Amino acid sequence: MVAIVGMAGAGKSEVARVFEEHGFKKVRFGDITDEELRNKGLEPNEENERYIRQQLRKGYGMAVYAKLNLPGIDSLLKSSNVVVDGLYSWEEYILLKEYYGGQFNTIAVWASPATRHARLAHRAERPLTLEEAASRDKSEIENSNKGGPIAVADFTIMNEASLEELEKETERVLSVLK
Repeated sequence: MVAIVGMAGAGKSEVARVFEEHGFKKVRFGDITDEELRNKGLEPNEENERYIRQQLRKGYGMAVYAKLNLPGIDSLLKSSNVVVDGLYSWEEYILLKEYYGGQFNTIAVWASPATRHARLAHRAERPLTLEEAASRDKSEIENSNKGGPIAVADFTIMNEASLEELEKETERVLSVLK
């Protein structure tokens, strides 16, 4: 099992896609936020997504996304390897590390704020303004405890260049994991 962590726009989903191409089944923690937005009839935007994330954590704790996804991960692990797209918090990291032990690996995907913010401004789904991207960074660091999992990741992929370079670095990590 591999969990990918990184700031918004770092390239987590692209790394997850490469793992999927190698037979891993993907669990995207953000799907819970998307489902809650639909259930509440809210438009998917940065403000509403942040509200949902904060409400879920307030009601169920900082490890809520990992807790809610454990049954699905366990089910998928019976027949395949799993890649988690979007580990959010230190508390999620601790829960998954204690639950899965040596079967659990983390990959931090890193890109500079300028690179990430430019990507976020131009992405097809849920684009963010530069102000929204900077605000999300601040929130993820101060409110989600995202720095811890990035700091202790088993692998770090630098993503400042092309998609081809990112894919090559991801393949390198995959070769070490196999």
